[in-house]
Amino acid sequence: MKVAIFFGSKSDTEIMKGAASALKEFDIDFKAYVLSAHRVPERLSEVLKEVCENGCEVIIAGAGLAAHLPGVIASQVTIPVVGVPCNGAIGGIDALYSIVQMPKSVPVATVGINNSYNAGMLAVEILSIKYPQIKEKLIKYREDMKKKFIQENDEFIFN
Repeated sequence: MKVAIFFGSKSDTEIMKGAASALKEFDIDFKAYVLSAHRVPERLSEVLKEVCENGCEVIIAGAGLAAHLPGVIASQVTIPVVGVPCNGAIGGIDALYSIVQMPKSVPVATVGINNSYNAGMLAVEILSIKYPQIKEKLIKYREDMKKKFIQENDEFIFN
């Protein structure tokens, strides 16, 4: 498993499916876990230890409201953590601020609110540094994306 996806509540499942979708597009092995930093901190620590011992290279963590999960994970591991702020009490702004405002020396890369697909893509980019086959797929993905955009928008011109 190259990537682990964590989220603090089953209610975040639909939001976090985007990360899984991005990783599947690139045939990247991942596993998902529902673990709360507040409700089961001991179990979270146990699973993080197992995940790291098994060679995980990137963690994606989604959380809403106080959104401590990505930061708690980052405090316990030395691999990249990508945080996904999920809808919370004030439209996810609360979660965004919680994730993006990490203390010095404990960073969490942060994507847009509910944008777990971009978290998956960031994991792909991180892994592409080490794995040439992922880099090749990423380059092709970007080329195809550009071609599709041009095809869809070439005819959409105001006269």
